[in-house]
Amino acid sequence: MSVMQAIRRRLNRRTGNAYEAPVVLESPDGAPQLTLRTMNFDDQYEWDRLRANNERWLAPWESADPQGGEPMTFRGWIARQREEERKGTSIILVMEHGGELIGQISLGAIYEGPMRTGIVGYWVDERHAGNGFTPLAVAMLADWALLEPAGPLLHRLEIDIVPENERSRRVVQKVGATFEGVRRKYMYVRGEWRDHESYSLLAADAPHGFVNRLFSTRQVKVHTTCHKIFYS
Repeated sequence: MSVMQAIRRRLNRRTGNAYEAPVVLESPDGAPQLTLRTMNFDDQYEWDRLRANNERWLAPWESADPQGGEPMTFRGWIARQREEERKGTSIILVMEHGGELIGQISLGAIYEGPMRTGIVGYWVDERHAGNGFTPLAVAMLADWALLEPAGPLLHRLEIDIVPENERSRRVVQKVGATFEGVRRKYMYVRGEWRDHESYSLLAADAPHGFVNRLFSTRQVKVHTTCHKIFYS
């Protein structure tokens, strides 16, 4: 091994909650077909098109940094994702159905140590809303983040929603998240600091899996052993 190879290996070594891209999560047998996967440079055209088509649909819930900042290129954003994955601080996954991008789900603000927690965010294409893809994506992410040895093995996930976002509230209700209260002026949304309802999922809430629990309430048998996780 050359000196440069040794240095590169040390720099790229996984530490703490870190995970290596690509990560691909496939919905199990008995559930709607859904893939969650890390993004790459080739997704730019389809992702830009999807965001443009859903601009008005997503606008009421769009958060932003009140301090502004320089806009980031798509390639720069992907590079940042790889760095944050390596550090174990966040991960962004696209939702894919039938080979088409239909949304995005993320796990950010990850803390290890005595807290072992992270915050979940999500959005779905308006044309695919109401078909159960978002609750399934949350359950799949929860299985990976809280229960799978290949994931960061967190203790708790948090989901925070603007009180007027009824669709998002139905998502947390379907996945069985616990309401914990209201966070005052929690996030900057559409030009103002907005209160958010806070919900949580704990690893102990669904020891047999969140996807399994999601579909057990609908009397649909899901073979969780078929849940697939792939790494590069």
